[in-house]
Amino acid sequence: MEFAGIFPMILVALAVVWQCVLVGYTYSLAGHAADRAARAGAVGRDCAAAARADLPGEWRTGSIDCGREGDVYKATVKLKVPVLVPNAVDWPWAVGGTAGVARED
Repeated sequence: MEFAGIFPMILVALAVVWQCVLVGYTYSLAGHAADRAARAGAVGRDCAAAARADLPGEWRTGSIDCGREGDVYKATVKLKVPVLVPNAVDWPWAVGGTAGVARED
């Protein structure tokens, strides 16, 4: 009887932990994609293609903003966080990552 009462709370706790994992994973993906985009842009390659190259399918729909700011090539990647299951529903806000690399002219 006690297990039947606590089982829903265990499921809710697991769902919250899983959602935290997805948020952290999305931040990690955004930072890595921004780093790849900035490095590609600094040497004259397509930064958006470099950013999307390693992203899993669900996260490829994020926004990528690249450009030169002085002697630094900056890239900002914003990705939406899925709710519990990728390819289902996304949170209304996005998480982002930013990177900058010195231009190699």
